[in-house]
Parts: sequence; structure tokens; C-alpha cells
Amino acid sequence: MTYLLLAVSLLLYPAGRSVLARLGPVGRPAPRTRPPPADPFALPASWDLLAAVLRAGLPVATAVHAVLPGVPPGPAEGLRKVGDLLALGADPVAAWEAALGHPDTAPLARAARRSARSGAALAGAVADLASDVRRRADDQAEARAQRAAVLVAGPLALCFLPAFLCLGVLPVVIGLAGRVSTQW
Repeated sequence: MTYLLLAVSLLLYPAGRSVLARLGPVGRPAPRTRPPPADPFALPASWDLLAAVLRAGLPVATAVHAVLPGVPPGPAEGLRKVGDLLALGADPVAAWEAALGHPDTAPLARAARRSARSGAALAGAVADLASDVRRRADDQAEARAQRAAVLVAGPLALCFLPAFLCLGVLPVVIGLAGRVSTQW
């Protein structure tokens, strides 16, 4: 009877509905799902694609719009504005200013602004940017792996050190103590 009253009160009370919504079908809290981690190589792949389309001869505005589907959401907003402004015929130096606000697109925007002023090819600078971003992602992944190796070594040492002491050192000490005590 008590369980029935509890169930009815949970169903009728608004806070009870939220509690029931958080509980899974068996009565356990539903596992919280994290969004998948961002792909660290999505941005360099987009820069490689941008360099390839620029080398193929597409105008910068069209090339920027062509690579937008592969660009992560944060940098894509600024690039979309840049592509729209360039397509409307805005000054390239002013158009690339929209991408200067995001740290992922700022180096590209600076290179594009230099290229617009000097007339140098933008594709080479974008390819260099892609290799730099890829190298930084590799370095970060290696640093995380080394940090994980250090963090794993601590618990292993805590497990093996007592075993080494109990099975390796302690029998030797007991044996030596037994011999010394019989001789005295």
C-alpha cells in the first residue's frame, strides 16, 4: 500500500515527474551521455580541402563555401560570414575580419588578408596552416598519452610494491632473522 501511495504521489507531483523522467526503466538513474569529443583532425582536413580547391582555381568565396560542411561548428560561423561577404564583393581585408575573432580561424584570416594585400597565393599558406594544426593535434595527443601512462603507473606501483615486499623481501628478512636468532 505504501508503494502504491508513493507511486501515485510521484506521478501527480510535478517534481516527482522529473524524478521519474530521470530514472531509467529499471529504476536506476539513466546514464548521462557526453557529447562525442571533437575530432582534432577535422579542422586540418578542412584546411587541406580549402588549399586543394584554391589550387584547382575556385574563387576564394566559393572555396570557403565548399569546405564549410566539414568545418567544426565554432569556426564555421566566422567562415560563413567571410564567404558571404566575399561573395557579395566586399573588400577581402574587411571580409576576413569576421574570422579573426575565433582562435581556429584567426591564422587563416591573417594569411588571407596578407594574400589579398600582396597578391601571393593563398593555397600554400592554407596548406602550411593545415600541417601546423595537425602537428599541434599530434603533440597534444602524445602529451595526453604520456600523462595517462604516468597516471597508470601510480596504481600499479601501489599494487605491486606490497606484493614485492610480502613475497620477495619479507621471506628473505624472516630467513635471515631465523638464522641470526639460532646463532645467538
